[in-house]
Amino acid sequence: MTAQPQHSAPDAYDPTRLTATLLKLADRHDLDVGEAEAAFGAIMDGAVPPEHIAAFLMALRVKGETRDELLGAVTALRARMHPVPAMPEDTLDVCGTGGDHYGTLNVSTAVAFVLAGLGVPVAKHGNRAVSSRSGASDVLTALGVPLSPGAETHAAWMRDYRAIFLAAPHHHPAMRHAAAVRKMLALPTLFNLVGPLVNPAGVKRQLIGVFSPRWLEPIVDVLRTLGSERVWAVCGQPRDGKTGIDEITLAGPTLAVALEQGQTCQFVIEPEMAGLAYAPVSAIKGKDAHHNAATLDALLHGAAGPYRDTVLLNAACALHIAGRVSILRNGHIDPTALQESVAQAAFSLDSGAALAVLNGLRSSSAMHTPET
Repeated sequence: MTAQPQHSAPDAYDPTRLTATLLKLADRHDLDVGEAEAAFGAIMDGAVPPEHIAAFLMALRVKGETRDELLGAVTALRARMHPVPAMPEDTLDVCGTGGDHYGTLNVSTAVAFVLAGLGVPVAKHGNRAVSSRSGASDVLTALGVPLSPGAETHAAWMRDYRAIFLAAPHHHPAMRHAAAVRKMLALPTLFNLVGPLVNPAGVKRQLIGVFSPRWLEPIVDVLRTLGSERVWAVCGQPRDGKTGIDEITLAGPTLAVALEQGQTCQFVIEPEMAGLAYAPVSAIKGKDAHHNAATLDALLHGAAGPYRDTVLLNAACALHIAGRVSILRNGHIDPTALQESVAQAAFSLDSGAALAVLNGLRSSSAMHTPET
């Protein structure tokens, strides 16, 4: 069984306290970490009515959310999550915030298979679609991959396949209290940013795609505060788009903020550095879960094109975060090293190693039933 979270019993819901918080936000005053943690804690303990949750999230959005508010939210949710124990120290997560409205194919999910095929331990945290058509959990379900089956099975799959996939509802049941409101709002809220920062496997290495460049530094700073070792937060800047994209993109430059050896640095990733051709975002446009799953399956069977190249570019950078390669020189991308890393990622696909991970997990699906 999954370990249970440890936190004290919640206080009774106090409408007066939340009203004071809403008034503070309406006056465009920021919450400190403690205030944000208390408010998000009350929401996730089921103590706040949906209309008040919606008002709170929109008040934050209109004011403009802050680093301290994000840290408070993450701290509250980590205190209530069901953790996954006994994962390798160098386990990695690749995850996007969503909320970029591009509706692309599932890049980070494909990257997880590529990395696992190279022996990198991956604990991929994801959810069903909230503001997009197909989230990671939707695609994995369509592929026949079991989600969050329990601690003993997690350990076995990590040993055998170097990959586990963690469905947020199994590990963050407290999030259910905000789920309907998030679906109703159908726009990015602070919860989009919280998700990638609360991996239940306790990973300390992450590649995080972010929908807005303004959040790159705050996300890295929050994770550094919480003990992460190596993190890249990235936001693509498509030439054919109006907003950022939560992937390292072929459609233009990607802005990155990295935590490396306790220090942060900023740099830009261009697809040309990796020896990859420009491709517009429309070239990796996704559809529903079954379409995206079929396209990912085709990728693992050798399909070429912009989707493959996008996955390779993201995987190549993730290999650096995993400590398998070194592609930064004096705080900037070394194109030669990046191209060598792309070649390593391509080997995972071309050798069938990434596909073997998928097939191994599929074969296990008949023997394990996910927890409910």
